[in-house]
Amino acid sequence: MRSALTRVIQQVAQEQILPRYQKVRHDRKADGSLFTEADLAAQEALARMLPHLVDCPLLGEEMDSAEQQRLWQEHETLWCVDPIDGTSNFVHGIPYFAVSVALIRQGKPILGAVYDPLAREIFVAEAGQGAWMNGRPLSTPHTFTSLSQTLAAVDLKRLPIHLSQSLACHPPYASQRNFGACTLEWCHVATGRFGVSLHGGQKLWDYAAGALILEEAGGAYAPLEGLPFWSGDPWTRSVVAACRPDLFIQWQDWLNRLVTTQKA
Repeated sequence: MRSALTRVIQQVAQEQILPRYQKVRHDRKADGSLFTEADLAAQEALARMLPHLVDCPLLGEEMDSAEQQRLWQEHETLWCVDPIDGTSNFVHGIPYFAVSVALIRQGKPILGAVYDPLAREIFVAEAGQGAWMNGRPLSTPHTFTSLSQTLAAVDLKRLPIHLSQSLACHPPYASQRNFGACTLEWCHVATGRFGVSLHGGQKLWDYAAGALILEEAGGAYAPLEGLPFWSGDPWTRSVVAACRPDLFIQWQDWLNRLVTTQKA
């Protein structure tokens, strides 16, 4: 199944996405985010091909929200896809975007893959079976010994203002980046390229595959609010993540202290 999923995603990227890179017109959705012909073509191709692997409906980012919610409520098993995560990067020629696919059963991913077609890196995970990068077993490294040494992936614009200001002025880590494709950020935490990450609001298709990849590689994650990650409304979820559980505790403790101070 992992190999078959890899082939499908790579084929869609090769046939539908890369030929359109920097060559397609773009438009904006109601929420202001970009979409292109490439997003639609890739999602349509995945909708045709993925049911040959597991015969169930596909929930895609490019569907309207009513259809997404109907599929989520009516089906126990779903393919969840983001045909191009990082569409703004794709449109402007920034080489940081990915295809993300997850097979979700009873509200949790059991199979996930994220493919960076320009770097030719594919990350795959299967629940309880491990994670792989380009076919090699993936486990989070012990590169960092403390939060102060880490490189962080942080999206400041979706965070509470007091938190974003504190991170901008007094960060607890060595340095931070935000490249605009959270599916890849999950995978780069899993490899240890980023030690920690923080995001104020990811959609289901942003986190479904990446969370499974990080978990199976040995990392840790939770919502910023501290609730169980896989419960409640799946449509927007904050994310606190780290490449290792001990680093995750340091990162979560720092954030919790800041929240407690703000409340006081």
